[in-house]
Amino acid sequence: MFKFLRDKIGNWAKKVSEKAEPVETPKKIKEKPKKITKPSPEPEEENIFKKITSKISKVKISEKEFEVYSEELEMLLLENNVALEVSEKIIQKLKEKIVKKELLKKEIESEIKDSFKEIIEEILIEPFDLVEKIKEKISDQAKEPYVILFCGINGTGKTTTIAKIADLLKHKGISCIIAAADTFRAASIEQIKEHGDKIGINVIAHDYGSDPASVGFDAIKYAKKNFIDCVLIDTAGRMHTSKNLLKEIEKISRVCKPDLKIFVGESITGNDAIEQAKSFDWTIGIDGIVLTKADIDEKGGTSLSVGYVTKKPILYLGTGQAYDKIEVFDKQKFIEKLGL
Repeated sequence: MFKFLRDKIGNWAKKVSEKAEPVETPKKIKEKPKKITKPSPEPEEENIFKKITSKISKVKISEKEFEVYSEELEMLLLENNVALEVSEKIIQKLKEKIVKKELLKKEIESEIKDSFKEIIEEILIEPFDLVEKIKEKISDQAKEPYVILFCGINGTGKTTTIAKIADLLKHKGISCIIAAADTFRAASIEQIKEHGDKIGINVIAHDYGSDPASVGFDAIKYAKKNFIDCVLIDTAGRMHTSKNLLKEIEKISRVCKPDLKIFVGESITGNDAIEQAKSFDWTIGIDGIVLTKADIDEKGGTSLSVGYVTKKPILYLGTGQAYDKIEVFDKQKFIEKLGL
């Protein structure tokens, strides 16, 4: 999994090192030899040491050579679901770190990998603890429920993700209800109710065609009355290019005033997920991200790109269909999987 940096970046680094310019050892000005009647053994040993160390070649990656190979690196990143603007940022930062820096030839590959690791650590935002955030609010005297609004397009596993998070919270001692605010898609209400039955969580629903914002509002009202800790609002999968549908979700957000807005996207869709995340972030201001199908993602570029373009943390990764197949996003674990 995630072999693209571990293997291909290593190969790329080797190419760069082969073309790196050798660093010339400054020539010493010859001095007239002094007359010594009895040569001391110490200078002789020092001369031998200097001869050995002078054979250890240092190299320097020139700007010209880096530019030649940067195109290949950019293609490598793009092929692995890293967005163009993110690829350009990574390359620029890498250039700043390694160009014109004197290195031993054998150190170049490890230097490039270390630089990549630093860049990725800077790009990825450290995720917050959702469970702790909810507990902080519900411990307040106001007894207001914690409200989470989920957004994303159809087919990304949004509804299943909501059920997974509801099940996770339930096991952490946090009571939940789900608001079936997707009142447009056929069978959507039945689908979320089926999930609710399986995990033992109530679902608040209205008829198809009703106002989605009112469903969310009624679910919050029900939670307050029944001392329920958390409300999870499902929404219709909206194409990020549809202005009318984006206005609808903006209305749900305005009426329900969620504490947290989570974007759900597929980790294997690359630039599509990135554009979707940007649109939803622009419309309602997302606070966190869940990426589904991470178990079949062999590239990892979407995680880097979505995190970079939104400047928001990835909270969870969906790793299968079962309710327990969701894991907290671990930045260091992700970097380890990249082989860095």
